[in-house]
Amino acid sequence: MDSSGRSRRPSFRLSSTVLDAPDARALAGFYVRLLGWEIDDDEPDWVTLRAPGGGAGLSFQTEERYVRPVWPAGPGDQAMMAHLDIEVEDLAVAGAWAAEAGAVLAAFQPQDDVRVYLDPAGHPFCLWIRQAS
Repeated sequence: MDSSGRSRRPSFRLSSTVLDAPDARALAGFYVRLLGWEIDDDEPDWVTLRAPGGGAGLSFQTEERYVRPVWPAGPGDQAMMAHLDIEVEDLAVAGAWAAEAGAVLAAFQPQDDVRVYLDPAGHPFCLWIRQAS
């Protein structure tokens, strides 16, 4: 407790974002190819990638009842719960790399300066370029 009698907030550190998948290892392999990150933890149904230079990693968990999200979702569709934003220097070059790694360009593109792709498990991720201020 602090001097006023209130509880102190405990220390928190975001260690990883976790994506469910029908096969954790297969989806982790896609992100290794896409991002070039190294595997830090590899268990049968759980894989964690380590971010170069530290920071939060990216983890994958096998979910036997996984339902592929639909983007953009319509009534009754399994909606995405989260997506990854990945900053790149060149959308065309990064998009070609993503497709070679196994991503699919989404049919619906909401912005000219962002490209939405779907990973092999159907999770949307956005490639984007920071606009000069």
